[in-house]
Amino acid sequence: MSILQNMARLVDEFQAIPDWETRYKKIIARGKQLAPMPDALKTADNQVRGCASTVWLHADFDGTNVAFLADSDAVMVRGLVSILLEVYSGHPPGDILAAPPEFIEELGLNVNLTPNRANGLSAMVRQIMTYALAFQAKSAR
Repeated sequence: MSILQNMARLVDEFQAIPDWETRYKKIIARGKQLAPMPDALKTADNQVRGCASTVWLHADFDGTNVAFLADSDAVMVRGLVSILLEVYSGHPPGDILAAPPEFIEELGLNVNLTPNRANGLSAMVRQIMTYALAFQAKSAR
């Protein structure tokens, strides 16, 4: 499934939920389903700056696709990062860079999250895009 298809599927899924309390519960449930990140990758280098909670984001590039691993010490934030991984992980860097996170607004996350969580979500997206840009530059050599 392409990044845009992943985004559209998530938007459809969340817009079918009528209230924000239930949406929050769904985000938290997604976080609980996120595969655990190995402790060895929970380093200062992998820590996302700009998040009130501790968030680790690690990326591997196989020459074609970027695979992300992430974790957080906060259950809600873990759910948010799991959504980002669901959208962006497993795709080429160019595809990631060509798919801005407009789905965040469509999901209503930008207005329904606390300012700290919204800032943290933006920081996670920036880190994903930074990894994609670095891997794209690496593959262009």
